[in-house]
Amino acid sequence: MTSDATRFAAPIGRFLLAWIFFASALAKLSNWQQPAQMMAEKGVPAVDALLSIAVALEIIGAVLVILGWHARWGAACLLLFLICVTPVMHNFWTLEDPQKTEQMINFMKNVSIFGGLLLVVAFGPGAFSIDNRQRAKPAAPSA
Repeated sequence: MTSDATRFAAPIGRFLLAWIFFASALAKLSNWQQPAQMMAEKGVPAVDALLSIAVALEIIGAVLVILGWHARWGAACLLLFLICVTPVMHNFWTLEDPQKTEQMINFMKNVSIFGGLLLVVAFGPGAFSIDNRQRAKPAAPSA
């Protein structure tokens, strides 16, 4: 039996884990040119198309994880985003200090978030999730 504190940990954790992606996507939508310019400076091709895909992965993934609805798929969207973005945008190994240290911290932050998302993929959304509510519904009686 779990305590209320334990049951509330999962939805709070999902929210905290995914909120950074949702907020990041909103920031990109409100000032499209800034991330587009950063991507272009990093040599990313087809900036507008890839930025659109990145924002879609962030929004879809974050909403699914936060709600706990198809949370594993949402976490997979965010993992895909991180796999593509982290080594390109936070390539600290090519920089000199102070940018090197700043980008290494951002790289490691993403690696840590990656670990949290892997836990969602492995163990699901936990308590108070749409996924768990749907699984808990009794099967309809057969005729």
